[in-house]
Amino acid sequence: MCYSADGASASSKIPERQLLPTNVKPTNYNLTLNPNFETFKFDGNVVISLDIQETSSSITINSLEIDVIKSTLKVDDGAPVEPVTTTFNKDDTTVTFEFKDEFKKGSKAVLDIEYVGLLNDKLAGFYRSKYTDDNGVTKYLATTQMEPADARRAFPGFDEPALKATYDITLIHDKNLTALSNMDVKETRPLDNDKVATVFNTTPVMSSYLVAFIVGEFNYVESNLFRVPVRVYTTPGLESRAQFSADLGAKTLAFFEKTFDVKYPLPKMDMIGIHDFSAGAMENWGLVTYRVVDLLFDEKNDSAATKQRVAEVVQHELAHQWFGDLVTMEWWDGLWLNEGFATWMSWFSCNEFYPDWRVWETYVGDTLQSSLGLDALRSSHPIEVPVSKADEINQIFDAISYSKGSSVLKMLANYLGEDNFIKGISDYLKLHKYSNTKTEDLWNALENASGKNVSAVMNTWTKKVGFPVVSVEEDGDKITVTQNRFLNTGDPTPAEDETIYPINLALRTKDGIDETILLENRTATITVKDPSFFKLNGDQAGIYRVKYSPERVSKLAKSADLLSVEDRMGLVADARALASSGYSKTSAFLELINGWKNESEPNVWDSVLGNYASVKRAWLFQPKDINEALKKLQASLVENKSLELGWEIKPQDGLLLQQLKANLYSAAVGAEIPSFIDDALAKFKNYSAGNENAIDPNLRGAVFRAAGKYGGKEAFDKLLSIYHKKSSVEGLTAVRSLGYSTDKDLRAKALNFTLDGTIRTQDVSYIFAPFSTTTESIEQVWSWFKENWDKLSEIYPASLGLLARVVGGASAGFSTKEQLADFEAFFKDKDTKGYDQTLANTKDRLHAYISWTERDSKDVEAWLTSRGYLERDAKL
Repeated sequence: MCYSADGASASSKIPERQLLPTNVKPTNYNLTLNPNFETFKFDGNVVISLDIQETSSSITINSLEIDVIKSTLKVDDGAPVEPVTTTFNKDDTTVTFEFKDEFKKGSKAVLDIEYVGLLNDKLAGFYRSKYTDDNGVTKYLATTQMEPADARRAFPGFDEPALKATYDITLIHDKNLTALSNMDVKETRPLDNDKVATVFNTTPVMSSYLVAFIVGEFNYVESNLFRVPVRVYTTPGLESRAQFSADLGAKTLAFFEKTFDVKYPLPKMDMIGIHDFSAGAMENWGLVTYRVVDLLFDEKNDSAATKQRVAEVVQHELAHQWFGDLVTMEWWDGLWLNEGFATWMSWFSCNEFYPDWRVWETYVGDTLQSSLGLDALRSSHPIEVPVSKADEINQIFDAISYSKGSSVLKMLANYLGEDNFIKGISDYLKLHKYSNTKTEDLWNALENASGKNVSAVMNTWTKKVGFPVVSVEEDGDKITVTQNRFLNTGDPTPAEDETIYPINLALRTKDGIDETILLENRTATITVKDPSFFKLNGDQAGIYRVKYSPERVSKLAKSADLLSVEDRMGLVADARALASSGYSKTSAFLELINGWKNESEPNVWDSVLGNYASVKRAWLFQPKDINEALKKLQASLVENKSLELGWEIKPQDGLLLQQLKANLYSAAVGAEIPSFIDDALAKFKNYSAGNENAIDPNLRGAVFRAAGKYGGKEAFDKLLSIYHKKSSVEGLTAVRSLGYSTDKDLRAKALNFTLDGTIRTQDVSYIFAPFSTTTESIEQVWSWFKENWDKLSEIYPASLGLLARVVGGASAGFSTKEQLADFEAFFKDKDTKGYDQTLANTKDRLHAYISWTERDSKDVEAWLTSRGYLERDAKL
């Protein structure tokens, strides 16, 4: 992506969108595909019905890694003619057919293309996924992932979201296999050689990136809780874990129908778990694809966190059936219309079905902080980010489009009132169904429903980069608030600090929250009736951080009983962010959390531990005794509370209590408290001896981590075998634990699994994750990365977004000037297209870490010494 130095969108410097010519427009695709699991190719035929918009003699469509065997064009009632030339443009991923005679505006035409495609292993387009059945036999299935611009790998066509058409799809396959697509089956015709042709009913008009077709050996479970069939498909043996999502999916569709007052328009809803999948899930209309771990849930063998994750993902994808599928953004700069809304709606519906999960608390520590973390970087981008070419699109599937987009909608729902917000959404869907929209269309619908000038407030949030920090100065009962652009380096230039963000100050006092105070200027002064207690951004609905005086932070810390859970979470997150960016001292953050050891709320603890982990990571390359002191502080924070609650997960424990017990136990193991490590290793030993119930699913991460770190080669081999045996969160937790080993050779072996096919391409991030936790592993993974760059860039293509994950994983632990210099030098002569945003984000994060540790190393040392966690000569 291209942004100006001041962090604003440099849209004026970006070329116009690279779009197909507008001389023809598709209306229908008749598509037949025949995948071959021996050659890993597929035969295809696509017949595209066209409306001729301009008189011309050529047709250009998208095509990538496809060999055209034959093509003809039939105009109106004329005879089919072949093109005089067929020209491929690799850079533009197009093919142009040039014909001898012109075809006239207003005509109807049919473009018929026979072709051969590659059933690739890159998780894009029409691709293959490999798995092993219960008898150890390797099997394959053929599946699709078209978003954002990979339908062109499956069939030549008009691969742009605004060029909607209907689809008639036929799949040819062995008769013992199952074929699935967006629509229900129209008929199944027997063919020669034990083959059949499964013909599907015609789809509604839809965008190419939502087309899906799958062939493989599947079983399914079904829910009858909705008016159309809702099925979850899996490869054989996994269907026992599918009923939760089937029932939740059915209830969610019914809830969204009622909420939106718009019927789900397809005759069925299928959801399917795919063993090799690049994303978490994909909202293909009527056939949603998922990673296995994001769809299947086993009440007995999976954790509370897994249940929450599966519920969130399922509801996110089903929200897309309306917001994204029925109504689609016109172009990819409107991606947030899809992803921001689906993220917000998943929280909204989850709260409806599971009120005891208190998901709006979780939102503050999850979605909101994810948004603020990325948007604090100089290299961030606006929610509506200009995109000109297909190879730029993958990089905007990030926390800005998802989390900030969702946070903006939550803020807007609070401002308009939930009823007005939902009414506006319903009107928007009804007005624009089966068509494409821009952000302004949403604002218009919400303005009509609420009577408020939505665009005037929201355009700043969607079109401008960043968010503010609100500084508070006190003078008796008067407080003066001033907003400035927040950067994680704490040094915005005047050019970067020009935007004034409209903010609801949401002033909390002992009387409640006043939602009427808006900050629409740089600064304002307000009166607080009782200044002994107040807090801005009550319940953390606003997208900003608040900087108080140290005295006010101390007062708030001692008034925790007057703060909501969301307020306490926000206070912790703001304190850490302000410290890391230089607005306050790190000792102030440490003092805050050190005083909250008796906190009882799970989500507050999650905020404390997550933000403290940021300090530990930034300080990894500081002196060893400082790091040991930080471990002692962590032990002091969690040991007593963990012992008080215990870590036995009881039947009566709710989801939040289960998570709290697990998080405290994990933090205690991470702090290297001997009794907790001994307990974890004993659990793993019993588990390895055959007692599958020796480890509660909620504690599995901590136990496997301890085994990976302290268990040597025997534990390493056991964890690897679990990964290969378990198509579940358990397997991923096992492979994630390999890199914790203290044995350098075992860590090297784990890294090489990303090169030799031992782990799935989709799981590369799990291998890298532990390598950011020690100085030795950070240095090792970077050296290995540089040595194996050529192989990595071949296995994980940049164009598909996979290489960005590898680059990010290999550099995640960096925090020093030397590492920054090495990082910049390595990529100086590389073609960084497809992962340049990851590079920019990494460098911004590194600049912030370097400044943070240089500025506050003595401050942290002094605080640790004064609190008894570090022994120092008194004269120092």
